Amino acid sequence: MDWGGVFSQAVTQSIGVYAVVFALAAIGLNVQFGYTGLLNFGQAGFLAVAGYSLAVGVTYFHWSFWVSIAAGLLGAVLLALLLGIPTLRLRADYLAIVTIAASEIIRLTLRSIEYKRYFGGSDGLSDFNQTFKDLNPFRGPLKWGPLDLSVYDLWVAVAGWGLVAFCCLIVWLSMRSPWGRVLRGIREDEDAVRSLGKNVVSYKMQALILGGVLGCLGGFIQALATQSVQPDKFSTDITFYAYAVLILGGAARVFGPVVGSVIFWFILIFVNRGLEEAVRAGSLTIISANQAAIVGQLLLGLSLMFLMIFRPQGILGDKREIALDAR
Repeated sequence: MDWGGVFSQAVTQSIGVYAVVFALAAIGLNVQFGYTGLLNFGQAGFLAVAGYSLAVGVTYFHWSFWVSIAAGLLGAVLLALLLGIPTLRLRADYLAIVTIAASEIIRLTLRSIEYKRYFGGSDGLSDFNQTFKDLNPFRGPLKWGPLDLSVYDLWVAVAGWGLVAFCCLIVWLSMRSPWGRVLRGIREDEDAVRSLGKNVVSYKMQALILGGVLGCLGGFIQALATQSVQPDKFSTDITFYAYAVLILGGAARVFGPVVGSVIFWFILIFVNRGLEEAVRAGSLTIISANQAAIVGQLLLGLSLMFLMIFRPQGILGDKREIALDAR
């Protein structure tokens, strides 16, 4: 059995592009859920808006790469306003229902035949990342120890982790400001914050917008990494995986989403590839190679269940940070 190869793949993926995507998505959720107590179950919709704005802007409207990026950021702001205006005055569960429904509406709209000439239907869009490729400063792949990244994946990973560092800096500065302290107060007791004369709805809207914009950067990275956008890549699984990453690392901790994403992807890839390797080597005969991924998902789910039972605050978190008064 090639356990060295399995370990190498797990390490590579733990710092690869998908770890970046889910770290960015979870950083956005950290602002919304971890610090403010907002239940956004539609983070996949923000990623889809960003990814498709980039793709459609370049391929259909023939905008420049940077104008298309700006359009994606603006789209995330507009989506946050659209979701927040009718729901943020209500209980937290209304926001959860609206956001998960909106995420699916966006995905199905992107998938529809009626708008295929804009969004490419179920096949999606490609060939929109040439400008990003031209900016690549690397001339060879990275092969160092267990790490093995192609030239393009290395560039995407470096750019992506740079964005992660930038977003962590924004969150660190924001949450140590008076504005951030108001958000924490809203999470703990919004009536008390309201009694001090603060506009709670306005602060919630600002947190929803900031979290959506930070999270949508993951949509750009995913689109650039795969060099395509396709509707089913933005399913609700992204949101729930991002929450798993956030809870694993620790909510309301600046580096919680980063630590959670690295560990999550290492465990997921190591378990899945390890099971596949064991089946091929004949060491595991009770399942087939096709069933290895399913069993891996079951084991991952059980691990998350035990995490929530025995350490619900995550690796870096505090139990008090995940207490949510959903009013």
